[in-house]
Amino acid sequence: MKSITIKGQQRESVGKVSTKALRNAGKVPCVVYGGDAPIHFSADEIAFKDLVYTPNVHTVVVSLENGTKVECILQDIQFHPVTDKILHIDFYQIYEDKEVTMEIPVHVVGNSRGVRNGGVLRIVNRKLRVKALPKNLPDFIEADITEMRIGNKMYIGAIEQENFKIMHGENTVICQIRTSRTAVDTGDDDEGSDEEEGEEAPAEAATEEAPAGE
Repeated sequence: MKSITIKGQQRESVGKVSTKALRNAGKVPCVVYGGDAPIHFSADEIAFKDLVYTPNVHTVVVSLENGTKVECILQDIQFHPVTDKILHIDFYQIYEDKEVTMEIPVHVVGNSRGVRNGGVLRIVNRKLRVKALPKNLPDFIEADITEMRIGNKMYIGAIEQENFKIMHGENTVICQIRTSRTAVDTGDDDEGSDEEEGEEAPAEAATEEAPAGE
């Protein structure tokens, strides 16, 4: 997995007054947990653009002006409810010999037979929780829909997991090809409007109708 370096300044004071002053100066107060003690630091808001405003995921190296470098992952982020400015970020320190859990994006690839016949691709889970050593964390999880027909669903069990483990049940749905009014029954595909039986992903999972090129 790719890594991003964030240059910051360690915070001596963590009170409300100093925190407000940092934000007024265009900086973001942050904390790194998971080590011997929390590390409080701040960095320019622009330093987080390639970490926060992207569909990709990265590990982070927090590099402080005193020479301290900490490898971590983004754990939580707070935005202003009106302006969407970053208010605070929590990081979690990682170690090369300890497994860590992250949400990894799903990349759908392939030209589905079902979509070519008029079906609609529905992506149920765009991110999946993955557990692995930091060096084995994938940049994304590839879901090949080439052979999927109308009514088919792709489950977690269809994804190869060599150096990492997906922390969802094997009956969790990643995506499916649903029928539509323009669907064509080719006969030799045995495709139809009925979907295969299977447990849907949790209700809070992101769902979205996507065009054929998704």
